[in-house]
Amino acid sequence: MNSNSDYHFLFKVLLIGNSGVGKSCMLMRYSENQFTNNFYNTIGVDFKTKTITIGEHNVKLQIWDTAGQDRFRTITCSYYRGAQGIIIVYDITDRESFENVKTWIAEIDKYASESVNRMLVGNKADITERRQVSYEEGLELSRQYQFPFYETSAKSSINIEAAFNHITKNILNREIHNSKAVVKKTSNLRLQTRQQQQQQQQEKKKQEDLCC
Repeated sequence: MNSNSDYHFLFKVLLIGNSGVGKSCMLMRYSENQFTNNFYNTIGVDFKTKTITIGEHNVKLQIWDTAGQDRFRTITCSYYRGAQGIIIVYDITDRESFENVKTWIAEIDKYASESVNRMLVGNKADITERRQVSYEEGLELSRQYQFPFYETSAKSSINIEAAFNHITKNILNREIHNSKAVVKKTSNLRLQTRQQQQQQQQEKKKQEDLCC
């Protein structure tokens, strides 16, 4: 437990995708359980925090809402570094935002850690009458990249919590696995060191016995 906080883990999660796909609304719904129809463009980067409990672990999330406009691309690229999770968001009523998913994945490959957890989300699932991207298309793309996939609605609060909790669990499992691997490696090194010391002592004793 962090001595100055009430959480065991701190994870940085990014929301990326075209402008207008609803990243800010998703963030507001998850962090504050609020929704607004007043559309605004995020200037650069904004973030909110939320602490959740998964099993016996308290996890604090720093969720970063990155601007989708191309003119802010140079600002946001530095924020990929240090991220443990990235959610790629498209708008199911905007075909172009879906087609640009591969471009955003290329950005992740370029700037983010190779081990970062990723997720694909099709937002605005409540607007079924204007749908331009089928659920099956989103699912197929996610399978190509082996990402978890959700369709969400920030307005109706559909799958918002489920999506964020899913990626958090995946990050947590990876971090715990890595920690155990480090502990195991350290233990093995200590064991090897002890064995080497014992061998050296045995060799030294043999030499002393020969001298006598």
